[in-house]
Amino acid sequence: MTPRRFGICIDANDPERVAAFWATVLGREAGVRGEEISLLPRSDDDIRIRFLPTDEPKAMANPHHLHLTSRLADDQQRTVDRLLSLGARHLDVGQLPEEDHVVLGDPEGNELCVIPAGNSWLAGTGFLGEVAADGSRDAGIFWSEALGWPLVWDEDGETAVATPSASAKVAWGGPPSVPRGPRDRFRFDLVAPEGVGREEEIERLVGLGATVVTELGGDGRWARMSDPDAYVFEVLAPR
Repeated sequence: MTPRRFGICIDANDPERVAAFWATVLGREAGVRGEEISLLPRSDDDIRIRFLPTDEPKAMANPHHLHLTSRLADDQQRTVDRLLSLGARHLDVGQLPEEDHVVLGDPEGNELCVIPAGNSWLAGTGFLGEVAADGSRDAGIFWSEALGWPLVWDEDGETAVATPSASAKVAWGGPPSVPRGPRDRFRFDLVAPEGVGREEEIERLVGLGATVVTELGGDGRWARMSDPDAYVFEVLAPR
């Protein structure tokens, strides 16, 4: 099976500001498509990132968040200082004093962690090393099959997949699930490959355990679906 491309979609009250923050942090150009602002990938394996407007304020922690890596001992503090200068802020999400990662929120409070150098789990990944996700083993298995990405961890209910080049990981932490509101502000995207039709892709995902929430069309968004943990994701046309 042709591997699919993976992305995240973040709802924002000020998508221009949040997109500009992440574009600067990750060194990517931004592109506009209707109401959507996307960070343009630099390679096929780059995690796609797009932002959509919402009027709803952020009221709960996101079920998923990003991990930024460090190569050298001083990189972690340099990254933290840089992100703070761009509009990030420190967050207390219950992390313990002995934990060595630094938890920040972007300009609208979307959680992220800056990981210190020497982390063996993220060795070999890029600066955006991981999407840390809430979810069960069933969700991790589903996404491995849905994306056609190798499962690189499957132990004690925790799972992880890696991009085909191993440039980034997506990891599911297993139970218990985090509290959730009526709509997740941080969601996943699956980008179909060239030559695959909408109905064919939707049918394939249903066969793997996804549920159709609603079919979409006309703007490159084929369907809104939910994974085995009822997390909603969108299926996008090749882009």
